[in-house]
Amino acid sequence: MRRDVFNAIADPTRRDILIALTEKRSNVNALAEKFDMTRQAVSLHVKYLDECGVISIEKEGRERFCKLETKKLAQVADWLLPFKELWKARFNELDHLLENIKGPGKFK
Repeated sequence: MRRDVFNAIADPTRRDILIALTEKRSNVNALAEKFDMTRQAVSLHVKYLDECGVISIEKEGRERFCKLETKKLAQVADWLLPFKELWKARFNELDHLLENIKGPGKFK
């Protein structure tokens, strides 16, 4: 099954794992301690994130360390950009409207 970055962020637990990995790479056991679920459940989420390409897993001895792959996550920011521009334009329109209501030079 083909999975992408949007599959990765569709689940709140997976989003929380990604947020945790922004601080530093982490092994699965350390990640599991942050969640109210079994280590196996967290491990399944980690596997899913790896399949989506948003994290990589490096094996060091008996431990597996998860590392965030930010290039893949940039696809989310790229997808959101038109919406950001839309809201920016709407807020600018609102600023102009409020400035006109209050009068020139009175809006801060």
